[in-house]
Formats: sequence, structure tokens, C-alpha cells
Amino acid sequence: MKKEEHSPIKMESLADAHRAFGLLKPQHPLVSLVNGSYTQVDATKMAHYHVLGFYKVSYKPALKGKLKYGQSYYDFDEGGLLFASPGQIVGNEENDISACSEFTLLIHPDFFLGYPLAKNIRQYGFFSYSTRETLHLSEEEKTTIFEIFKMIEKELASRIDDFSQDVVISQIELLLNYANRFYKRQFITRKAINHDLLQKLETVMDQYFAENTSANKGLPTVAYLAEQVNLTPSYLSDMLRSLVGQNAQQYIHDKLIEKAKEDLSTTRLTVREVAYALGFEHSQSFSKLFKLKTNLSPLEFRRSFN
Repeated sequence: MKKEEHSPIKMESLADAHRAFGLLKPQHPLVSLVNGSYTQVDATKMAHYHVLGFYKVSYKPALKGKLKYGQSYYDFDEGGLLFASPGQIVGNEENDISACSEFTLLIHPDFFLGYPLAKNIRQYGFFSYSTRETLHLSEEEKTTIFEIFKMIEKELASRIDDFSQDVVISQIELLLNYANRFYKRQFITRKAINHDLLQKLETVMDQYFAENTSANKGLPTVAYLAEQVNLTPSYLSDMLRSLVGQNAQQYIHDKLIEKAKEDLSTTRLTVREVAYALGFEHSQSFSKLFKLKTNLSPLEFRRSFN
């Protein structure tokens, strides 16, 4: 018998989220911290997917449980810090209390209005990472993150005054900056895995050119490249920055120029034909990129071999 499917529940407000999981009304309408160590969550409702209307930062402990994020699943046997932003779909596939978070921070975007973080939060790429790319914390890192969670919790439980919002926003920014630092560490400590991914990227690009995919489908995109290695575009770009000092778009451009140099130096194809074979709609766009990357026009580059 086919398992019953549930439509995602829209959670526009923090009150919606608290109500959906059987929690008391949040102390603040725009920011809430749920401490799973002493807050009882209604696990029977955890099976429903939900569309977020707010930012969510949660720590999943070393407990079993499948969590759905978009079209993918992640097994939280190792535990980790998960970030999600408004408009994303999250939720549990199975009715399993072990999928509950130890800490969950919910922040409505309106809480940041009038503060630089309202704009700067978009710079934290990990809000668009998938659960496959969760932040795994060392014990020391976990202690640091938990201390910040507890500071936020204490401030939210205190008497509200003129400085309350300033303090909480500063604490949230501190949390995000530490997460940014720890993600950079994760890229470094997982270099062996990431170098394997680099080799796979090389193979994907080689096949794209060898199979003449460019001529049929156009220029390779960051989204295409990320899909081939089972990563989100933002994680792929951040990983490449850490490994080779360039984002995914710059990586693709370098590979295009490498292939262009090969064609210009070893074939009789015209500049226009080389451009179209690489996937450029207009040869002028190709010539402009080539000049930008090499300080030579395609014809000048070709003449250097004659």
C-alpha cells in the first residue's frame, strides 16, 4: 500500500511553527530559540514537510533520523548544524523523535529590518547548502556554538529593553561568523574528499567538450556542474574558492579558455566556429572573455603559434 503523502505546511510566522509542533507561544514574535533538552516537541507532527517563512538554524545531535531538504535526505548519525532560509522546504520523512534538534533558532526576516544584517545575511552561502553539506562540528566547535545558543536563550528570557534587539542581533551575527569560520575549516579538513571532487569536475568538463554538449546545449552552467557532482551551486563555489581560489563560474571560464586555446592552436576552425563549438551564442562574447583572461584576442593568440 502506497504511503500517504502530506502536502507541505506553510509556516509564515514563528507562532505557526510553535503551534505546529505543540510548543508554547514564542516569547518574541520575530525570534525564538527552542532548547530541545527540556522543551517537549510533538514528534507525531514531525512527519509533515513545511515551507519556511523565516530563517532556521538547528543542531541535530548524533541520533538516527532522516530529514528531507528539497529532494534530498540526510542521515544525522554524525550530527551537525543545519541552516535554512525563507522559502525552503524541510521536514521529516519518518515519525521519529530522534530527528529532533537539540537547539533550534528561528528568526523572521523582519527582525533584521533597519540593521546591516538584513542585507548581509545573504552573504552567508550556507543558508542555501543542502543537508548533505551540513556543518559537522568538533567537540570544541560544538561547545562554542552551544554557548552562543545559550546566550541568545538567556537574552530572550530577560526583560526586554532598548538594547535587547541590538544584543540578540549581535549574538546571531556572532553565531553566523563562527559557522562561516567552521565551514572554511571543514573545506580544509576534507581536502581528500574535495580533491576527488575536483577530479570529477575535470572529467565532467572534459566530457562536456568531448561529447560536443556545448554546441547543443550552450555554455556549461554552475547549476549543471553542481548537479553532476551532487552538490548545491553555492557549496560548490565555496569549496572551489577554498581549494583553487576561484568560484564555480570562474572555474568554468578557465576551462572554456583552456579548451579555446587548444582549438585555436591545433585546428583550422575560425574564431566564430570555436566560439559556437564552446557554446557561445555570439562570437563577440567569446572574444571578450578570451581577451579578459589572456590579454590577447583569439586571433592574436593564434598568430603567436605561426
